[in-house]
Amino acid sequence: MFHSFKQVITPSDLPDQFTYPFHYTPHPLCITAAQDVQALLATKEEWKKELDKGKMFGVLVVETSNGEIGYLAAFSGNLAHSNQHAFFVPPVYDLLQPDGFFKIEEEQISQINRQIKTIETSSEYIALQQSLDTTSTYAATEVAKAKDTYKAAKRERELLRSTQQNEAELAAMVKESQYQKAEIKRLEKRFKDEIAAIQQKLTLFSTRIEELKQERKTRSARLQQQLFDQFQLLNGNGETKGLCAIFESTVQKTPPAGAAECAGPKLLQYAYLNHMKPLAMAEFWWGDSPKTEIRKHGLYYPACKGKCEPILGHMLKGLDVEANPLLKDSETFIPDIVFEDEWIVAVNKPAGMLSVPGNTEQTSVFSWAARTYPQATGPLIVHRLDMATSGILLIAKTKEVHKALQALFAGRSITKRYVAILDGDVTKQSGVINLPICLDPTDRPRQMVSHEFGKNAVTKYEVLAHKDHTTRIAFYPITGRTHQLRVHAAHIEGLNAPIKGDELYGQKADRLHLHAAYLEFTHPITQQRIVLETKTPF
Repeated sequence: MFHSFKQVITPSDLPDQFTYPFHYTPHPLCITAAQDVQALLATKEEWKKELDKGKMFGVLVVETSNGEIGYLAAFSGNLAHSNQHAFFVPPVYDLLQPDGFFKIEEEQISQINRQIKTIETSSEYIALQQSLDTTSTYAATEVAKAKDTYKAAKRERELLRSTQQNEAELAAMVKESQYQKAEIKRLEKRFKDEIAAIQQKLTLFSTRIEELKQERKTRSARLQQQLFDQFQLLNGNGETKGLCAIFESTVQKTPPAGAAECAGPKLLQYAYLNHMKPLAMAEFWWGDSPKTEIRKHGLYYPACKGKCEPILGHMLKGLDVEANPLLKDSETFIPDIVFEDEWIVAVNKPAGMLSVPGNTEQTSVFSWAARTYPQATGPLIVHRLDMATSGILLIAKTKEVHKALQALFAGRSITKRYVAILDGDVTKQSGVINLPICLDPTDRPRQMVSHEFGKNAVTKYEVLAHKDHTTRIAFYPITGRTHQLRVHAAHIEGLNAPIKGDELYGQKADRLHLHAAYLEFTHPITQQRIVLETKTPF
């Protein structure tokens, strides 16, 4: 599982600190290791069909107990229906081993599924369901007809009574009315009894189905817990912690499915078990992008947040890990004021500055505005820009103006233009992208395209120039979803060309090349037309 580098590794070639896995530039040794893995993958014809669908791989540069420098490799999930392949480290726990408890119990649960399907597709069960539907529909129709007949007869009797019939005739009409009411009740009871008889037979089936589903639920939960118990994860201090203990302090409380089956945890666990010192790590995508996520073949990606952040938070203890580069001292960030009156301030937010406070002490436009305008009331920030995006941001000095400006955004009465550079050649000169977007719950803050769960997201675009396989482009967002422009640019159903420097959906560069360059709106107080434009910094 340990692979030596072909070249001689000197102390100066080694990283000073271990990789911060959620925001990094791959170390040169990781790139060399990844190239070795990619060369191997290119030879695996038997895996080609599966690899073409896309899979995440990882490499970990390590130092052995005798001082040799090399690397380990891993894949996320399983490959070719197996967790065990030469060249790659084994999983933390191999749930696919044929004689293991997982496969045995999984087969028992599959048998329950087959029993449920057998009942639900049985001819008797289907016939009873159809009979219930038919009888219920027929009963409703016949009872309605009887009631209509009664109402018509009642109207006729009332008309006859108005002509002053004798007592015998009036008594006959009362009897007729009583008889018709009784007939309706007898009809309703007959149908009720017929339906009840069918439902009683159906209940025998539905009760059995529910019992099986409850058994399936209980066994699945027990199996999942038993599986979680197998994942006892080490860290750099030699401490062991189970998955459930790791996740108990998180929002989700329990581990998600597939936790600890990603490449990162596999690599670190194997290194610790074999007394190897982790030096640097990187993960890359191989193959086509999934339909919902955005992954590009051969590009490096940070570890996922939903599954890996809590796990790596434990497993990296004891290592000298790089500081999160996003938490660098941001006190130097001061937004430039591009417009100001007694109601509104417009600033040019620098890339790397938060719009509103996050989970850290970083300076944000909000905190800057609160200090700069202590007499201002209300939420101040009218809309937001991603931390990595630069450009025009509106600040309201009063609650009333804040509400009015937000109404303009909600009503799409504010014209917005962003300028970006895309990694790739966009051949169509202009167009409209309409792809629904929602949060990827397992990898915040990444967004994904989902035609089932996504919110409507629409972007107009116009190509401005081409240079060296990049495209300068103007975006005119019609809606304002989180990461909308970044997803619409990168997704294969969008422009299939990620914004340069987009570490979530493309690859790292000196910065995210996305700038909110232009805003135009009607001032909610003066009613003047306000046009704001800033120079694009790239």
